[in-house]
Amino acid sequence: MKIAIINYNAGNVQSVIYALNRLGIEPVLTDNPEEIRSADKVIFPGVGEASSAMNHLHERGLVEVLQSLTQPVLGICIGQQLLCEHSEEGDATCVGIFPMNVLKFKTTNEAGESFKVPHMGWNKLQNMQGPLFKGLDPEHSFVYYVHSFYVPMSEYTIASSMYVNEYSAALQKDNFYTVQFHPEKSGDVGAKILENFINL
Repeated sequence: MKIAIINYNAGNVQSVIYALNRLGIEPVLTDNPEEIRSADKVIFPGVGEASSAMNHLHERGLVEVLQSLTQPVLGICIGQQLLCEHSEEGDATCVGIFPMNVLKFKTTNEAGESFKVPHMGWNKLQNMQGPLFKGLDPEHSFVYYVHSFYVPMSEYTIASSMYVNEYSAALQKDNFYTVQFHPEKSGDVGAKILENFINL
C-alpha cells in the first residue's frame, strides 16, 4: 500500500512519518502531483500559519491536486483548517473541500471564564462517529492539541472537543477526513486513529 504525505514546507511532518513507521508503514513524503494522485491513501499534515501555507500549496500546484483526490485523505491540524473554505489566520482563502470558516479562539467564554490561547494539551474526544474512531473507548479517548484556531460545529463534524466553546475535533465529507488534534502525539488513541485511516 502506498501512503503519500504531502510535502508543502509545513512543520511536524517527521513525527507523522515516525508514527506511521511504528505501524509498519513506510510513507512517501512528496510534492509530486502524480505521486500524490497515484497513492492509495494521502495524509495532509502540518503545523504553521494558514496564509503562508496556502502560498506554498499554490506555488507547488497542490491546491488543484488536493481538490481532485478521490482516495481517502486525512488532514491533520492545519491540514484540517486548510481543507476548509477560509481561515481568519492571515485572512486566507483555503482549499475549499469543507464549506466552513476557521475561527480564532476567544480568550473568554460566554460565562466570562478566561482561557489561554493557544489551546495546548490533552482533551477528550466527544460524540465520535464513523470508521476513524472504530475500537476506541468513548470514556478514555484523550488526544493532544496545539492550536489557536478551530473549525466550528457543522453537519460534517464526526467528533468534537470543548475548549472555550465546543468545536470540531474531526470532520468528514466524502473521501476527506480531518482531525484538529495530533494523532501522532496522542499515544495509543492516536495510533488507533491512524491505523483506522490506513485500513479504510
